[in-house]
Amino acid sequence: MDEPSLATEPITLSVVIPALNEEVAISGILQRVLALRAPLAQAGIGGPEVIVVDDGSRDRTGEIVKEFTDVSMIRHGENRGYGAALKTGLARARGELIGFVDADGTYPPELFPRLCAVALDGADVVIGSRMTGTPTQMPLTRRIGNRFFAHLVTLLGSHAVRDCASGMRVIRRSALSRLYPLPDGLNFTPIMSLRALHEGLRLVEVPIPYDRRLGRSKLNVVRDGWRYVQSILWTTLGYNPVRVFGAAGLGGVVVAVLVGLGVVAARLQGVTHLGPWGVAAIFAALVCGVSGVSLFGLGVIFNYLVSLFHKERLRWGVFGRPLLSRPLERHFGWAGFTFGGGGALLATVALSLGIRGWDVTRLWLYLVGSALLMLVGLQLVISWVVVRKLDELAERDARTGDK
Repeated sequence: MDEPSLATEPITLSVVIPALNEEVAISGILQRVLALRAPLAQAGIGGPEVIVVDDGSRDRTGEIVKEFTDVSMIRHGENRGYGAALKTGLARARGELIGFVDADGTYPPELFPRLCAVALDGADVVIGSRMTGTPTQMPLTRRIGNRFFAHLVTLLGSHAVRDCASGMRVIRRSALSRLYPLPDGLNFTPIMSLRALHEGLRLVEVPIPYDRRLGRSKLNVVRDGWRYVQSILWTTLGYNPVRVFGAAGLGGVVVAVLVGLGVVAARLQGVTHLGPWGVAAIFAALVCGVSGVSLFGLGVIFNYLVSLFHKERLRWGVFGRPLLSRPLERHFGWAGFTFGGGGALLATVALSLGIRGWDVTRLWLYLVGSALLMLVGLQLVISWVVVRKLDELAERDARTGDK
């Protein structure tokens, strides 16, 4: 006789709502979230478990939340920040799916079932995207800022994201630990998006509308915008440093090459007097060329150190995918010796001509060019030596780990 099958518990959704002085909107958002029980049940999802984190409110936010018996409230004695409130709520949540939504009435909690369906279909992080052509009442300055940060995260994370800072999401509990550490401020959401991309998690965006907020906004466009940029760059340095340093270094090298080509073209046209702007351009080429190669080398070395820390082989690069069959840094050795040797040869010729009586005004540019080539060559050789040793250490560490 067959044994009766045991009924499995439905997957539960927990919803975390950070709140700071939201007495105008908190009641409405809680009613809308609690009204999700029936739609979630139809989708085979239990809950929602609703958790409000009162982040040091000085108005009636806490009193209003207490009137909802089906809502758990955690209070911070003082304001710790948007991200800190979310982290407190995420740590308390018990659901297999964990969502969060702002308390200001801008996001539509009615779409949580749709976000949950995408998560159950295999997504690790589901973002309610406000930047996908759906109706929005977002102020123009914030739309511009959100697009800029989305492009920055896309550039540094090598994966297209249209709304990296959305405050409505659903996350699989199994993916949550891989998203930490996360900041305490309003930069919590873009850093979560960036970490998800670098950790190889599946991130999916679902279009949602966006309404005008109720109550006063806590966002300072300039201060918080600068904090966003800093935290995005710092987070990238923990995964793919060469994407930051390498891009800056390549920019410097491009400037140096363009100036060099300009000088050569001017000489071919018979121009012998550079003038103040010409001298300034040569100075810029020297600084940009040497610092560009140095920054690129630093980024490559930093990438190997990050790889050793994470105990895995390199996965990233300046362009996300390797352009050459061998990593670019493997060519640093011969390139360094070539540049250095070419610079030394050019300097030898120029000095020999000077000894034979050539006017120094005809030779100084060649001496400057030779110095640039030798310094660049030296930096490439140094980077090659360090990278080669780090590569050996990484290989040894990988072999030791396999035993």
